[in-house]
Amino acid sequence: MTLYFDKVYVEESATVCGPYEKKGPLKKYFDKTYDDLYFGEESWEKAEIKLVKDALTMILKKSGYVKEDIDLVIGGDLLNQITASCYGCSEVGSSFIGVYGACSSSVLGLIIASSMIQGGFIDNAICMVSSHNMSSEKQFRYPTEYGAPRPNSATFTSTGAACSLLSNEKSKIRIECATLGRIVDYEQNDPNDMGRVMAPSVIDTLSRHLEDTGRDIHYYDMILTGDLGRYGLDIVKDYMKENYSIDLDNYNDCGVMLYDLDTQKEVKAGGSGPVCSALVVYSYIYDLLKSKKIKRVLFMATGALFSPTLLYQKENINSICHAVSLEVA
Repeated sequence: MTLYFDKVYVEESATVCGPYEKKGPLKKYFDKTYDDLYFGEESWEKAEIKLVKDALTMILKKSGYVKEDIDLVIGGDLLNQITASCYGCSEVGSSFIGVYGACSSSVLGLIIASSMIQGGFIDNAICMVSSHNMSSEKQFRYPTEYGAPRPNSATFTSTGAACSLLSNEKSKIRIECATLGRIVDYEQNDPNDMGRVMAPSVIDTLSRHLEDTGRDIHYYDMILTGDLGRYGLDIVKDYMKENYSIDLDNYNDCGVMLYDLDTQKEVKAGGSGPVCSALVVYSYIYDLLKSKKIKRVLFMATGALFSPTLLYQKENINSICHAVSLEVA
């Protein structure tokens, strides 16, 4: 399903991140960075909540809005009951929608907000996502204190919070359309190989988006996926070339772009987590769009929809991919 919008604009964005992201190649594009993972808090979970509050404070300051101006906040993260979003957004006082699309939550939030603005139900919305390496690893795999070895195919949960402010007021960037993803099961069950798990959902959504819109792949200056990492990126490129005769020479993955994979060996195959793609798109890519260095971007956020409990019960890991088209207005 592809939806079209003609009055949804991106007014502002804000990004806050941790020390690993600060050491990456996009450092200068982030609004705020930290040198440690606690951010002055006493637990990983409270540290993530602080990141959310930081990003919300930042976007209000940058946009000139006050809390009372915001119609809706949409938030998502990886913690149980999306608690980082719930606690972090509680002080804004606006209507709130919590979403869980795993690492696809950033685009899922954009689609919900865009639909409500297009329908005339609201005038504006803040779309927020966050993740924290330590809190997420503890919940989905093993606490890092265990020192469990990680294979080269593993991705590294990014630490940060990022948000965008959408409204019906014309600005330099607009959300032109969106393609909703479908749940895909390719019988994958390795939580340390998220690229292989999520690549099929990218292929499914990308092929449907091109069919729905009737567009050639080069309609877009850039096509970006959420966090497949270096191996998932190669799977998508190889599959599209072999099965659709499409050469994805304008395609990259945010999990690869966020870090220097040659020097930051600890990130293995690249970044992951809801904030991974948002940190790249809401900073570096927004800057390129605002300066008109590029004019059209297809932003595709991927998510692995699984529970460790069901994984231990030998269930497969499903995946999903949502896409939005960002264009210079």
